[in-house]
Amino acid sequence: MTVQPEGASRALVMSDVAARAGVSHQTVSRVVNGHPNVAPHTRERVERAIRELGYRPNTAARALVTGSTRTIGFVAVNINQYGPAQTLVGLERAARAAGYSLSVTVLDEATADAMHDAVDRFLAQSVDAVLALATYDDAAEALHLVHTPLPLVTVQSGGAVEEPAVGVDQVAGARLATRHLLDLGHRTVHHVTGPADSQEARDRITGWRAELAAAGADVPVTVYGDWTPSSGYEAGRLLAARRRAGEDVTAVFLANDQMALGLLAALHEEGLEVPRDVSVVGFDDLPEAPYLTPPLTTVRQDFAELGHRAVELVLARLAGRELHLEPVPPTLLVRASTGPAPVLAAPAGV
Repeated sequence: MTVQPEGASRALVMSDVAARAGVSHQTVSRVVNGHPNVAPHTRERVERAIRELGYRPNTAARALVTGSTRTIGFVAVNINQYGPAQTLVGLERAARAAGYSLSVTVLDEATADAMHDAVDRFLAQSVDAVLALATYDDAAEALHLVHTPLPLVTVQSGGAVEEPAVGVDQVAGARLATRHLLDLGHRTVHHVTGPADSQEARDRITGWRAELAAAGADVPVTVYGDWTPSSGYEAGRLLAARRRAGEDVTAVFLANDQMALGLLAALHEEGLEVPRDVSVVGFDDLPEAPYLTPPLTTVRQDFAELGHRAVELVLARLAGRELHLEPVPPTLLVRASTGPAPVLAAPAGV
């Protein structure tokens, strides 16, 4: 229960917390501002007093004293897909854990003017730094044209921009998926890509091709998708037609799980059983992936770790330190949508 000091129709201030905790005003200030030099038992008393009183720090006043609003700006263009949306969630949680809030701007288009406007708004809010989701080429190109005094860190850029960046190793993830299918005895692996203007999609193509080349396997013609289940459905129908025409289609790696959902539906309609006839691997590990029919083998991106590293890089920049972080490693989750390559019927007369 919140207990106000006597006569407290006024707003609570630090001295109220100090009186309740039996410490100095300066000690409360150090706790509120995350200063490390506070004894654990003292910090606990102050935090208990803050909870009991329901005290909320005056962020404007704190900013005047510290020169920091403890706010990070985040700008993105397209977050309607699972990966970008979870990237945002991971960043917000990591920022909150570090004592920062996240101010989010989602642009309708990734033009240089739109990026400039977003950064100007962040400057007006006195944010401490800016994170930018740069998975698409237009966003990366626009960032090149934006000049800001604020520390700027790009997220999931695939190394396409010069600014300090963090991301998941998309190439490694694609190689994991492709190697898994080859290890099951499939002679090659077909690939359904994401949009051509997505750096992540291109990195997954690169990993798929590299793993096939390393195994000496044929590289089939890619099938282009756009991240949506409907494009995966059309890809499934196309690959089923290729299979009927005699092409060796027994394994498919898709650039995301949503397209895999559509492909599974198409293969079912075409009379092909997964994984008996065709093995399928997705990417992202949607929450629904374990509950598809069959449960989907996929590559998981650790969005929580991505957020943690992004915020870590921001804090290093704010402290004037150079920090290079390796890409976040992905994980292959093997489920029932993949299995051994089907035994092909021997040619007549053999």
